[in-house]
Amino acid sequence: MTDTNDLAAKLDAIIAPVVAELGFDLVRIQLMGKAGDMTLQIMAEDPKTGQLTLAECAAISRALDLPLEEADPIESEYALEVSSPGIDRPLTRRADWERWEGHEVRMKLDPVVDGRNRAHGVIGALKDDILTLDVKTIGPIAIPFAAIASAKLVLTPKLIAATRRIDSDDADEVIEEPEDENTDDNAASNDNTAED
Repeated sequence: MTDTNDLAAKLDAIIAPVVAELGFDLVRIQLMGKAGDMTLQIMAEDPKTGQLTLAECAAISRALDLPLEEADPIESEYALEVSSPGIDRPLTRRADWERWEGHEVRMKLDPVVDGRNRAHGVIGALKDDILTLDVKTIGPIAIPFAAIASAKLVLTPKLIAATRRIDSDDADEVIEEPEDENTDDNAASNDNTAED
């Protein structure tokens, strides 16, 4: 377990300052996969919009290339993936819980709380490291903040309405022109006209 914690601390020490220097907030660092087929996922957001554009993802990726190469914290080869958290984002920071109070969440608990290793409900207040979660079937329950192993917002109409529209300014635009059924005929008539 110490090796995992040491690696997480090393990655955070390398990645967090670079992301902050670019003006973004780090949401999560996650190393997934097995040796030889690993992905280092860096999730970040622009604090003004809660998202990243493709150009911003690319800028973070480029800025991390040299520091990650020099530090070489991961023994195996890996792919670097930089992404925005999306609408149904993971909740990884205390501020996330406060920001998304009133929205639905699914979470894994470790250690188990009141016989539960998972919970699903509406986020209530977070006070004194205790989260109130309103579970539809039983009402409010108290969950120690330290027991939340992972959590993710649930995609609902309320969440969609509360989320800023995704900026697609730098996305590739695909323009499909309808095919003209008489393309060959038009080419032939144009050729004939040119000969006249």
